[in-house]
Amino acid sequence: MTTAALIVAAGMSSRMGDFKPLLNIGSISIAQRVVATFQQAGVEKIVMITGYNATALEKHLAGNGVVFLRNENYRSTQMFDSVCIGLRYLRDKCERLLFTPVDIPLFTAGTVRALLDSGAALACPAVDGETGHPTLISASLFDAILADPGDRGLRGALERCGAEMLRLPVEDRGVLHDADTPEDYKALLRYHNEQLVRPVLSLALARETVFFDSRTAMLLQLIDETRSVRTACQRMQMSYSSGWNVIRRLESQLGRTLVQRSQGGAGGGKSSLTEDGQRLLSRYEAYAAALREEAQRLYGRYFEDLF
Repeated sequence: MTTAALIVAAGMSSRMGDFKPLLNIGSISIAQRVVATFQQAGVEKIVMITGYNATALEKHLAGNGVVFLRNENYRSTQMFDSVCIGLRYLRDKCERLLFTPVDIPLFTAGTVRALLDSGAALACPAVDGETGHPTLISASLFDAILADPGDRGLRGALERCGAEMLRLPVEDRGVLHDADTPEDYKALLRYHNEQLVRPVLSLALARETVFFDSRTAMLLQLIDETRSVRTACQRMQMSYSSGWNVIRRLESQLGRTLVQRSQGGAGGGKSSLTEDGQRLLSRYEAYAAALREEAQRLYGRYFEDLF
């Protein structure tokens, strides 16, 4: 079952007085922490809605495997509008998603997996009766949410979407801690004092040198999706020339064409993956998923009682 994560980071951080996504929690930023937790839990596609300070945030996360979409009207719209941008984009790309604002960075991968394992169409974690994030939403509910008038924001839309919210009891108080104000941020830092140890897996294919890794896979995914190398590069903060360099190097190493180019006319050129390109991408994704699962199992075997 394809799982996506939707992180909304378009707001102006007016109550904080500083740009929240780039504030540090330990040695990494709030935004990096949220992305890393979703990746640790095996989420296949991570989408972030940016707005205020978008260029800085996108460049900060450029190597982290995130698809960026912008809410250009962030000054005059609410979080629900940013959520809708993400839902429209993801409606045919996943079967379920996990939603969170960017400023709730301390939930654990274990909580994410518990939500996914619940089998619910709509679920959120709860600690001592108090609900938090991330929220699990089935793709079957996207259309109802998108059709909602939006009064009372996402909370109201979820109450009216036709599914009952499962409040899943967890012991992870990180689901409750946000960074809305300087006082909230200080509380986050205190809570973070007990570091979470986690396995981090990087997968690359190489001959003499690496020619295929997660960033290359993401580029091929976005080319397949957008039918445009230029748009694919924009969505992952890669320059157009660098994108073509990656493609040429990959094709040279494998001795076959992976991206089919067509000449541009009035509407511009189009690009698509060849059959070989699609086969390589699907095999890599399946292999990466199997390795993540095995890495988690081995981590539990060797380290669970140590940390």
